[in-house]
Amino acid sequence: MYFSTAATVLLAAGLSAASPIEKRSHIIYPPTVDDGIILNYALTLEYLERKFYQEGIANYSQAEFVHAGFADPFYENLKEIYVDEQTHVSFLSGALTAAGVVPTVELQYCFPSTDPASFITLSSVLEGVGVSAYLGAAASIVEKDYLTAAGAILTIEARHSSYIRKVLGQSPFPAPFDTPLEFNKVHSLATKFICGGSSPVTLPFQAFPDLKLECSQYYYEAGRSSVTFSNAFTNAKAFEATLTADSPIYATFYSGLQKYPVKTRITRGNKDYKIDEIPAGIAGQVYVVLSKSETSTSDEFIIAGPAILEVYPKGKVPEVPKGKCH
Repeated sequence: MYFSTAATVLLAAGLSAASPIEKRSHIIYPPTVDDGIILNYALTLEYLERKFYQEGIANYSQAEFVHAGFADPFYENLKEIYVDEQTHVSFLSGALTAAGVVPTVELQYCFPSTDPASFITLSSVLEGVGVSAYLGAAASIVEKDYLTAAGAILTIEARHSSYIRKVLGQSPFPAPFDTPLEFNKVHSLATKFICGGSSPVTLPFQAFPDLKLECSQYYYEAGRSSVTFSNAFTNAKAFEATLTADSPIYATFYSGLQKYPVKTRITRGNKDYKIDEIPAGIAGQVYVVLSKSETSTSDEFIIAGPAILEVYPKGKVPEVPKGKCH
């Protein structure tokens, strides 16, 4: 079993962010963080994951999962994952309270899953983002006890990710290194699923404009597949006022500990950006941003993203057809 076409389209198309994107001039890079902010950042993600699994277990029965191809004991294992996420929420909230820091609260979330298959596809993506978030935040944690606790959560999220990937027919360990993501990049992904509510905590992060991938009926293959970023110039122009059709823009792929910049070309009446070939050597859940710089990965150069792709090594795409775009 592989990514369902419907879910892949939803992820590629992107979701509306919970709040308007601010113009570049209003954003401070990099954000200033302390351990309290990082723990609340982690708690924000854990609330999202907890709610996601809570809704999935409630919305789809064991029989529906089995009918969709997820044989027992998969449904019971989903319940175990939910319990893990609930435990993470309780632990982080308690740690913040014990430290005299106000913890954030659960918000309202909108998830685009419509059936068990799309739910599990999105589960794989969210678990991958969770791994990248904890890994990216680790270097900024000062207190050793907090760092150890974050590492203990990270390894569980990685186990969740590997299990879900295996169930989907993907490699449970597609690359020798997981991919760290910085705060603003993770925040940009998480806010897509927040559709209401308010928190007593304001985190110092800002979302970049959505980066939407044009749906492809083919799997993404390293060293071969092209990628079109739909309406990306138009969207980025509202964020980066100095951007012109002649500005050199790079699609930078994040895979493991490496970044792979590829120069884009502008297409379709100065609306879309496109690259002709995904870089060789990347695999698994890969992130891509559009950047003004070929050499720097600093947030100040990013004009859109991240978007998420599942990339297969060259010559190793699944034999099962991916399905047509809708």
